[in-house]
Amino acid sequence: MPIIVNLDVMLARRKMASKDLAAAIGITAQNLSVLKTGRAKAIRFSTLAAICQELDCQPGDLLEYLPGSDPGEAHDQE
Repeated sequence: MPIIVNLDVMLARRKMASKDLAAAIGITAQNLSVLKTGRAKAIRFSTLAAICQELDCQPGDLLEYLPGSDPGEAHDQE
């Protein structure tokens, strides 16, 4: 997938555990793990906003576009 999730990097920079972030934004630790590992197919803007607010960051700090990494995958899911 050409979208890389850098949530683990931001958690480390903020010295915060995943379970603490999950509790603070009101989602399960399992759902946060799916997002953190890049296995999520989508993210709600409300969840993204809550993460950004809690970690004091911008969406671009969490998500990165990496061209050339499995370019056809997104079209296969439609």
